[in-house]
Amino acid sequence: MALPNDDIDEMYKTREVLDAQAHIWNYTFNFINSVSLKCAIQLGIPDIIHSHGQAMTLPDFVDALSINNNKAKLQDCIYRLMRILVHAGLFIQEKEGYLLTPTSRLLLKDVPNLSMIHYIHAMFDPIMMDPWHCLSQWIQSYGDQPTPFAITHGRPLFEYTREDTGFSCLFNEAMAHNNPLISSVVIEHCNGALQGLKSLVDVGGGT
Repeated sequence: MALPNDDIDEMYKTREVLDAQAHIWNYTFNFINSVSLKCAIQLGIPDIIHSHGQAMTLPDFVDALSINNNKAKLQDCIYRLMRILVHAGLFIQEKEGYLLTPTSRLLLKDVPNLSMIHYIHAMFDPIMMDPWHCLSQWIQSYGDQPTPFAITHGRPLFEYTREDTGFSCLFNEAMAHNNPLISSVVIEHCNGALQGLKSLVDVGGGT
C-alpha cells in the first residue's frame, strides 16, 4: 500500500533532521580521535607494538604496560582505546592482534627526521589548546589582540616562549623534528621557486 504524499514528505523531513543531527555529533565528538592519539603516545603504544615484533593481543598490552590495576578493567580500557584508533586508521586489527600502519610508524620515538611525537606533544599541550576556546572572543574583540593565543596568555606565542623555558623547549623540539621532512620535500620538488636564491635558512627549532 502506497503512503500518502504528506506522510512521505514528513518521513524525509525526519530523515533530514536525523542526518543533520548526526553531522553535528560528528563534529562535536571529533576531538575524541585527537585525545585518543595523544593517549596512545603518552602510553607508548606504537613503540610497545614495534618492540613486540608481532601482532599484540589485549593481554599482551596489559603485561607490557605494567600498570598495577584491575587487569580486566585495564584490558577493557585498552580495547576501547584501540577501537577508536583502529577506526581512525592509526592501527590495524587482525585475528592475532594489533599492528602498526604506515601512519603509526611516524609515532615511533626512534625514527630520525620522521617521528611526529614531539610535534604532537606540543600541539596537544594545554598552552596550545586553550587558545582555541577563545576563538569567538578574539573575533569579537578583533584588533585588541593579534591572536587567540595572545588573548589566552596575555602575549604572542614567541614572546611567551621566551619567558617560559619549559614550553620553549617543547615547542622548539616540535619544530626541529617536524622540519627536516618538509624541508627535504621543498628542496626536491620546489626547485623552480628556489631559483636565484643564494642562501636559504630554516629556523625551525630555534637553531
